[in-house]
Amino acid sequence: MKITRLLFCVILCSSSIWSARAQSTVILSPGAPIAEAIKRCEGKTGSTTIYLREGVYYLDEPLQITPAQGNGSHSLTICSYPGERAVISGGKVLPVRWKTYKGAIRMAKIAKGTEIDMLFGDGGMLLTMARYPNYDLKAIRFHGTSADATSPERVKGWKNPEGGFLHAMHKEDWGDFQYRITGKDSDGNLKLEGGWQNNRPMGIHKDNRMVENIFEELDSPGEWYFDKTTSTLYYYPLVGEDPELTYFETASLKNLVTLKGTKENPVRNVTFEGITFQHAARTFMEEYEPLLRSDWTIYRGGAIFLEGTEDCHIKNCDITDVGGNGVFFSKFNRRSSVEGSLLTRIGASAICFVGDPSCVRSPSFRYEKYVPWEEMDFAKGPKGDNFPAECLVKDNLIHEIGLFEKQITGVEISMSFRITVSHNSIYDTPRAGINISEGTWGGHVIEYNDVFNTVKETGDHGSFNSWGRDRYWHPDYNTMVSHVKERPDLILADMLEPNTLRYNRFRCDRGWDIDLDDGSSYYIIHDNLCLNGGIKLREGFYRRVENNIIVNNTLHPHAWFEGSGDVFAHNIVMTPYLPYQVNNKGNNVDFNIFTDSLSFNKAREFGHDAHSIVSSVVFANPKEGNYTLKDDSDAIRKGGFMNIPMDRFGVQSPRLKKMAKEPVMDSLNMPDYAGGDDIWYWKNNR
Repeated sequence: MKITRLLFCVILCSSSIWSARAQSTVILSPGAPIAEAIKRCEGKTGSTTIYLREGVYYLDEPLQITPAQGNGSHSLTICSYPGERAVISGGKVLPVRWKTYKGAIRMAKIAKGTEIDMLFGDGGMLLTMARYPNYDLKAIRFHGTSADATSPERVKGWKNPEGGFLHAMHKEDWGDFQYRITGKDSDGNLKLEGGWQNNRPMGIHKDNRMVENIFEELDSPGEWYFDKTTSTLYYYPLVGEDPELTYFETASLKNLVTLKGTKENPVRNVTFEGITFQHAARTFMEEYEPLLRSDWTIYRGGAIFLEGTEDCHIKNCDITDVGGNGVFFSKFNRRSSVEGSLLTRIGASAICFVGDPSCVRSPSFRYEKYVPWEEMDFAKGPKGDNFPAECLVKDNLIHEIGLFEKQITGVEISMSFRITVSHNSIYDTPRAGINISEGTWGGHVIEYNDVFNTVKETGDHGSFNSWGRDRYWHPDYNTMVSHVKERPDLILADMLEPNTLRYNRFRCDRGWDIDLDDGSSYYIIHDNLCLNGGIKLREGFYRRVENNIIVNNTLHPHAWFEGSGDVFAHNIVMTPYLPYQVNNKGNNVDFNIFTDSLSFNKAREFGHDAHSIVSSVVFANPKEGNYTLKDDSDAIRKGGFMNIPMDRFGVQSPRLKKMAKEPVMDSLNMPDYAGGDDIWYWKNNR
C-alpha cells in the first residue's frame, strides 16, 4: 500500500517541525493501511492520534500493537474522525454470481481458500447456517433443539456430514458443548471431536441438541451452506429477496486487535475511541482451558485481546457481530478499561478478565479434584502478579450475547484482583450477567449495574453468579468441615480483599438474582434491589448481606457451616426463608424486616431473627421501579433499613441510555397488615 495514502498533520510541541517529541495527527480514509500508520509510531515520543474517516476498514490480518508503539514515552490514540464513525472489520465482501441449484436454492462459486463461518446479508443481518431443527426465534435454547437432531434415522439421510457441528446443552443445563462432525458410521452414528468447552463433562442433554452446516438441512429461507471442498456457496433466499441485489459479507478473522506486551515490558497508553469493531469469526472449536475448579473452560482470545498492558482503554466503541468473546484481558493488565461502549450480537462472553493459573497456589482444575492436605501450600495470596488488576468496566451496554456458546457471561472475572464493574446494563444473556469464577484474589467492586433477562438458556445459577472453590474447599462437605476446623486460616488464603456488590438492580426469572455458589466467601452485599429471584448463599464464610430489598422472594441458605461468620441483617424479605441442607444457625441472621407474619414466624422457628420485625412496607412507586420508603416507615425507624438510590442503575451516558432497556416490574405479592389480631391479606398492584 502506498504511503501517499497517509495524510500527516503535525502539531508542534517544540521549536522544530521534525521534533521526535511532537504530537502527531494522522488522518486515514477507508482503504488506507491502519497497520502501517501504527508501525510508523515505533521509536516516537510524545503522542500520536490516528483519525479514521467514516467508512469500513477491512483487515487482512489483526492489528498488532506492542510496547514499541505504546509505552511510557509515547501514547497512541486510534479514533474516529470527529462527528464520524469508522468501522474496523474482520470480514470480507463476497463477490458472488448466482445460479439456480434446485427450486429456490441458489449456488455460487467462491474464491478458493475462502473460509465462511458466518455470513451476513444486507444491513448486516446474520444469516442462518443450514441446521436442524430450523431456526425458531421463540425457542429457549439455540433457537431450537431436538433429540432427533442426532438420531441414526436422520443421520442416515445425510450423504456426508463431515464439517458439520453439533451443539448440545449440558446434561444438567449448566452450559453447553460443541463438536465438529468428522463423519458417520454405517449405523447412522455421528463421529465427533470436541466437547472440551465445559469443565463439568457429565454428558450432553438427551433433548437439547442442534446440528448445523449440514447440506441436506438447507430447507428454509435465509439458510446457507458452504461446501469447502468445491468452494461452492448455497443459499436459500429470504422471502421476496433478490440475492443478485444482496450484499454478502463473511467474518474471516478470529481476532481484530491485539495489544501484546509483558508485565516487564507492557503496552502502555493506547486508546481506541469511537470506533465500531465487527465481523470476527466464531471460536468455539479453538483450544480451551479450565478456569480452575469453575464449571467453565474458556478460549483465551477475543475480537480485542489485551495481554501485558497498562493504562490502555476502549472508549465509546461498538463491538458487534463477533463470533467469540468481545474483549479479553489476559494475564498481566493494570488500570486498563472498557468504558461507554456497546457490546451486542456477541458469540460468547462480552468482556473477560482471566489471569495466569501459574500464579495460583495449589491449584485444582476440576470440581471433583483437590490437592491432598499434606501437599497443600498454606501461604496466603498469589505466587506472582501475572493477572489483571485495578481494571475498570464502566458504563457499557451489553446485550444479546452468547449467540453460539451458552457457558458465557457479560463480564467474566477469574484469577484477577480489584476489578471494578460499574454502571453497566446487561441483559438478554443465556447465562449469568456477571460471573466471578473463584476467590482468587478478590477486591472486586460490582456496583450500580442493571442486570436482568439472564439465565435464559441454562439453569441452576443467577444474574450474578460466583463460585468459591478455593484451596479450603473440598467436594465432600464433611471433609471440608474438618479442614476448616483444622486450618481456618486457609478459608481466606486465596482472597486478599472482600468482593463487594452494592447499589445494583438484579432480576433473574430462571434462578437467583444473586447466587453465591459452592463456597463463595468474603463478600459484602449491600443496598441491592433484587426484583425476583432472591439471594442464595451456599457453603462459604464471611458474607455480610445487609440493607437489600428482596422483592417477592427471600434468603436461600444452602449447606451452611457452623460459625460461618455470615451476617444477614436489615434486609426487606417478602417470603419465608428457603433453607437447603442447613443444620445450624449460621452466625447472625437478625434485624430484618418481614412483610408478613408467616415468613417471620418461620424464621423464628428456625432459630433466627430474634430482633427482626413485621411491618407493612409501602414503596413509592414499584410499578415504575421506585422502591423508596417514607422516612417515617417502620422499616426505617424500627428496622434500621436505609433507602437505596433508585436512579443510578445501569448505563449513564446519553448515547447508551437511549438504547438501553429496563427490567419488568412485577406486581408485589406482598401481604399487608390489616389489624392487630394478626389478620393478613394479599394485595397486588400497589
